[in-house]
Amino acid sequence: MDLLALADFNLVARHGGFGKASRAAGRPKATLSRRVAELEASLGLRLFDRGRRDLKLTEEGRALFERAGQLLTDLEETAAAIASGGERPRGRLRISAPLLFCQTAMGRLAADFALRYPEVWLDVTTEDRAVDMVEDGFDLVIRVNPDPDESLVGRAFLRDRLVVVAGPRLVRPENGVAAPAVVRAGGERGPWLVKAPAGQERIGIEPVLTLSSLIMVRDAVRTGVGAARLPISLVSHDLADGTLVEWGEVDAPEIALWTLYPTRRLLSARVSAFLDHLKRAFPNGTPDELAAFIGR
Repeated sequence: MDLLALADFNLVARHGGFGKASRAAGRPKATLSRRVAELEASLGLRLFDRGRRDLKLTEEGRALFERAGQLLTDLEETAAAIASGGERPRGRLRISAPLLFCQTAMGRLAADFALRYPEVWLDVTTEDRAVDMVEDGFDLVIRVNPDPDESLVGRAFLRDRLVVVAGPRLVRPENGVAAPAVVRAGGERGPWLVKAPAGQERIGIEPVLTLSSLIMVRDAVRTGVGAARLPISLVSHDLADGTLVEWGEVDAPEIALWTLYPTRRLLSARVSAFLDHLKRAFPNGTPDELAAFIGR
C-alpha cells in the first residue's frame, strides 16, 4: 500500500472534503483527488461516496480512516523520535476507564496530564463493560480485576479492598437479623461475609435501596438509611471523621485496577507517558494513596 496515498486519504477524510483538505494542507485539490482515486483502485474499494455538494466516507472508508489515523500517528512519532534522539508524546490518546475511577480521580489526572503534555489530546471514555480495544480504537484501557486475555498486556497500578460501612446510629444486628442495606444495581446478594478472628462472620441484609453508582451508594449510606459494601478508598475520610463506622472488612479478593494495551502494538510515547503519570500519582498503588488523591 502506498503510504503517501494513505496519508492523503486520511487528510481528506479528516477535513471532510477535497477542497477543505487542499486549503488546510496547501496541496492542489486535483492532486489529492488523484491520489485518493489511485488508493481506491489499488484496494478495489470505494472509500468515499461523492455527491454534488458533499463527500461522505463509505463503511469501508470509515474503517480504514479509523485505523489509518493511528498508524500514521505512530509512524510520525517514530520518525520524530529518531530525528530528535528522544520521544516526545503527541497526538490523540484514547482511554477507556471504569465509572467510579472516572468520577473520583480521572478528571484531575487528565487535567494534570494535559498540562504536562500539551501536544497530547487525551480522550477518556467511561466504560464498565469490557471493550474491544482494537475494534473500538482505544490505546489504553483501565479495568477492575480483568479476566486473562492473551491479546493484552499490562499491570495493576492500584489496589483497594471492600468494607461494610454504615451510619453511626445504625446498630449492627445480631442473631441472624437482617440489616437494612443499600446495594448497587446488578444483583448484589447477601449475606455479606466479613473477616473475623475466628474466620468469617455473616451479615444478613434486607435491601432498601438499589442504586447504579457507588458514589450514590456512599451518599445514601451517609444518611443512615442502611449499610453498604464500599471500597475503603471511597469512605476512609468518612470513617476518620465519624460520618460512617466500619462493620468489618469484606472477605473477598482485593480490588485491582489494571492498565491494559494490545500486545501487537508498539508501546507509543503517549501510552508510556500516561503509565508514568499514573505511577507518579500512585507510586505504591495503595488504597491510602487513592483516598488521599480523592480527598485533595
